[in-house]
Amino acid sequence: RNAFAALITFSWFLAYPICGPLGSRWVDRHGYKVTLTRGLVLMVCGLVLFFLSSLFTESLTAGFVVFLLGSFTAGASATVLQVVINPYLTACTVTGTQPVQRLAMGGTANSIGTTIAPYFVAGVVFGGAQMQDVSVSQLSMPFLVLAVVMAAVLLILLRIPLPDIQDTRAAEGEKLERSVWSFRHLTLGVLAIFFYVGAEVCVGANVNMYAIEKGFADPALLATIYWGAMLTGRALGSTLNRISPRTQLIFSAVCASLLLAAAVVMDTPWALAAVGLFHSIMWGAIYTLAVNGLGKYTSAGSGIIMTGVVGGAILPLIQGAMADVLGGWRLTWPAIIICELYILFYALYGSKVRAADKI
Repeated sequence: RNAFAALITFSWFLAYPICGPLGSRWVDRHGYKVTLTRGLVLMVCGLVLFFLSSLFTESLTAGFVVFLLGSFTAGASATVLQVVINPYLTACTVTGTQPVQRLAMGGTANSIGTTIAPYFVAGVVFGGAQMQDVSVSQLSMPFLVLAVVMAAVLLILLRIPLPDIQDTRAAEGEKLERSVWSFRHLTLGVLAIFFYVGAEVCVGANVNMYAIEKGFADPALLATIYWGAMLTGRALGSTLNRISPRTQLIFSAVCASLLLAAAVVMDTPWALAAVGLFHSIMWGAIYTLAVNGLGKYTSAGSGIIMTGVVGGAILPLIQGAMADVLGGWRLTWPAIIICELYILFYALYGSKVRAADKI
C-alpha cells in the first residue's frame, strides 16, 4: 500500500525532468502567454483524468492507472507554469524589490495553499469526514468542479494581454550558439535545486514518521509546523530587499544544517519542524543565482532547472530505504545534512558566474 501511494508522488515529480525542457522550448518558439495557456490546458486535462479515475468503481486497478496518468499530467502543468512564472518574477521590474524577493512573494501564495488545503478539503469538501471514510465516488464532483474553474481561468487569460519579457529567450527562428548546460553556475544550480527539493520533501514528509517512531501523540502537528514555518519564512523573505540572494542562501543553509544536526544529536523531531523556516527562501535564492546573467538563455535555463525538482521523488525514497536498513529514522538525517552542505557550497562558490559565462 505504501509503495502504491509513493507512485502517485513519483508520477507527479517525474513530469519535471521530462516537461521542463519542453516548456522552455515552447517559450522560445511561441512566447510566454501561449506557453502559459498550454500549461493551464494541461492542468484541466489532469483534473479531468482525476475525475475519470473516480468513475472506475468496479476496477480499482484501472482507476489507479488513470489517476497516475492524471498525476503526471498535473505535474507537467505545474512544470510548464513554473517555466513561465519564475522568469517573469525574476525579470519584471518592481520598484524597491529584487528578484529573490519577488520569488518569495510567489512562494508565499503557494505556501498558503499548501497550509490551508488539507483543512479546506477535509472540512469543506468532505464535511469534516475522516479520509478513511471518504468513498471513491465522493471524489468525482470536486475534481469536476476544479476542472471547470481552471477552464474558466484559461478563458479569462486568453482575453488578457500579457507582455513578453525582453532578452530572456531566443528570438523567433534564432538558434542558440551554445548549450545551456555549458553555464557552470546554472548546471550546479540544477543540482542545488535537486538537493533542496529533496531535502524539503524529506523533512516535510518524514518528520511525522520520525515523530511516530518517537511515540508522539500528535505526529501530524510537526509537519503542520514545518509547512507553517515555510509560509512564515517566505512572507518574511518577501520583505528582504537589501540582502543579496547569496547571503540569504548561506545563512539559511547553515541554520538548516545546524537544526538537522541538533535533531540527530538530541534525537528529537522538534528541531526538524523549525527547518521549514530556513528552507522557505532557498528556492528563490537558488533560482535567482542560477539564471543570473543568462540573457536570452534564461527561458532554456528555467526549463532545465525544473529537471532538478525530481529530487523530491528520489531522495525521500532513498531516505525511506535507509530507515528500513538502519532500523529507524534518526540516523537517516545526516544524509539530509549532506544536501544542505551542497547548497552551502553552491551559495559560497558554485553560484559565482565565470567570466566565460557572462553574456
